[in-house]
Amino acid sequence: MVVPREHGAWGMLLVPLATGSVVATAVGVNGGALTLFVVAAMSLFWLRTPVESWLGTSAIKARTADERAFVLRMIVGVGLLAAISVAGLLGSGHHRGLLLIGTIAALAFLLQAGVKKLGRKGRMPAQVIGALGLTSTAAGAYYVATGQLNHTAIALWLANWLFAGNQIHFVQVRIHSSRAATLDEKLQQGLPFFVGQIGLIGAILVTCRAGLFPAAIALAFLPVLLRGTLWFVRGRQPLDVHKLGFAELAQALVFGTLLCMTFLV
Repeated sequence: MVVPREHGAWGMLLVPLATGSVVATAVGVNGGALTLFVVAAMSLFWLRTPVESWLGTSAIKARTADERAFVLRMIVGVGLLAAISVAGLLGSGHHRGLLLIGTIAALAFLLQAGVKKLGRKGRMPAQVIGALGLTSTAAGAYYVATGQLNHTAIALWLANWLFAGNQIHFVQVRIHSSRAATLDEKLQQGLPFFVGQIGLIGAILVTCRAGLFPAAIALAFLPVLLRGTLWFVRGRQPLDVHKLGFAELAQALVFGTLLCMTFLV
């Protein structure tokens, strides 16, 4: 009732947060501000689960009086932690750019809530939209650590979001195409994902040409692009959700490492 259950969402929050923090070391890190931001980001993310449990809008609800009292105490405790850390960041007047980042993230989560109402058809688009809010931690961490809300901060945010979108789409394809064995069967089920792979390559090329991404960033996306492409030519792969989850976690860690190297080397 109080611990966030979305393991993928944890990754989409923490990997961008780590990449923004690590890349900031090339400029110089304000350790105090970065610590406050990490606490703020994680507490705000954590807060949603107990709030939904207390309101009864999630699958796992607080039903008894004791459960509701326990969840309410968690809401107050985590909420106070979030409020104190956010106040510490904004109180100095040096991190007002967080208001812009926070506004965009909040709008993404509001739009996500609306798209969810479309039912099953809106599930994946809602996840991709929500990922825009979660991956904002890349830009936020870089900004508070360096004091610069520049093209590097935006590039880190965009790169992490593109990666997260690909992950979300691949996981959905694997779940819904678990019985597909031949190339034809996989193309029938996964054609939108295949088109998305091509679109991702196009987006990388365009952003590199525009100067937003360094050219070497293509190396960071190479493992995930290969993973998605090879799935089409391999035979039937029985679906193991836990194995898939760990495999995608490994992909996220590899991507985060290569992304940091792209900006630091």
